[in-house]
Amino acid sequence: VQVVEAGGGSVQAGGSLKVACAVTGDTGNIKLVGWFRPTPGKGREWVASIYREGRYYVDDSVEGRFTISEDSNKYTVYLQMNNFQRDDTGMYYCAAGYGYGGSWYKVDRYPYWGQGTEVTASA
Repeated sequence: VQVVEAGGGSVQAGGSLKVACAVTGDTGNIKLVGWFRPTPGKGREWVASIYREGRYYVDDSVEGRFTISEDSNKYTVYLQMNNFQRDDTGMYYCAAGYGYGGSWYKVDRYPYWGQGTEVTASA
């Protein structure tokens, strides 16, 4: 299984950006994709996740600003980030996990990770 992020870059504070995560390879049992970002002193912080069946979850800290969606035909998951703030700046990592079990917010739920895509808020 390969996970590749794309679409990062610079966005004006208050602006919008969409990043994408392509999941390829032996994905038959991959049912969960999540987005994480590093937090100083806390490691990778969960942002949002979506199951292949369509169920999704978004962390309270970005609820109302970030949305997660999936193109099931291509198995690409998108993170739409609106009203992007300076505190949102950082590397955004996509990860893929097996099955429909819970714990979508835990780092160790995901065995496959991308290299990350950096998103920076500019003044």
